[in-house]
Amino acid sequence: MQKLDGKPLDETEDLKVTAGWGHPNDGTVMPGRGRIAERERTKDEMTALVTATAPLHITEGEILRILGNTTFDIYLNEACAWKNIPKQVWNFYIGGYQVIKKWLSYREFGVLGRALTTAEVAEVTAIARRLTELCLMQPALDANYAQVKAAAYSWPKTESAKEAAAVAIEDES
Repeated sequence: MQKLDGKPLDETEDLKVTAGWGHPNDGTVMPGRGRIAERERTKDEMTALVTATAPLHITEGEILRILGNTTFDIYLNEACAWKNIPKQVWNFYIGGYQVIKKWLSYREFGVLGRALTTAEVAEVTAIARRLTELCLMQPALDANYAQVKAAAYSWPKTESAKEAAAVAIEDES
């Protein structure tokens, strides 16, 4: 989390989520558009990403293919933003919901009624890092899935569950 003007954070004012991520509506929270800025990574950001992923032994090209060529700055308000959230991390869905966007929708000042705590701000950073790791693991996870699928036991086709049980018992003997 960075204050855009480079000054120190005022936790009581600067950590209010007012960028339009969520709106209360009859006891539910409706998602909003919020404010994001898509941009190219800086040279320093790319260097940090390559350094952080060195233990994975993947190339810079693979990193960009997996995480996307661009990055996002995700705004809390007019003064503060999380910088350099990879495109695929921002677009990561679980259970039909965009993870970070959904998290922010419930923390909009009009919904939550208070500014974020520094622990909550740190949690978004931690979530982004975990999602980045999941994205980077995806090719290996996909390859593992393909191996397991190729080696799966092929059950014999039978007319009934009773027949299937009888075939399984015969196979064991």
